Amino acid sequence: MADSTVWWLIAGAVVVLELLSGTVYLLLLGAGFAAAAISAHAGFGLTTQLIVAAVVGASGVLVWHSIRRKQPAEPPTGSNRNVNLDIGESVNVDGWNPDGTTQVRYRGAQWTAVARSGTLPAVGEHKVVEVIGNRLVVDKA
Repeated sequence: MADSTVWWLIAGAVVVLELLSGTVYLLLLGAGFAAAAISAHAGFGLTTQLIVAAVVGASGVLVWHSIRRKQPAEPPTGSNRNVNLDIGESVNVDGWNPDGTTQVRYRGAQWTAVARSGTLPAVGEHKVVEVIGNRLVVDKA
């Protein structure tokens, strides 16, 4: 079996593992193995193929890791608009209970809402800023 065929099989296996695990790092290593296969097609020796696989795969992983570190951290799931579509929606508060909760009508049902910590409860329109369990955390709009 030709060297390039072996490299393509390894690259394919790594891509399958990446699809099963969902980590992009394996995909970048697969790109390194594909680069080694291309170098085998070009007629380079095994040592050069190994160096190409290591350099391309490792540099891809290092570049991706540095890009991910520079991005801001995702907000927690309870307050992340990409995860919870209730964040940012409006609710109307008619009054507050002595314990700091209120009942609001939202999406056709009664929800318990609490004011965001550090804010004073007020009546009127509020925005949902977080969902904790079955409670809406609201902030004055």
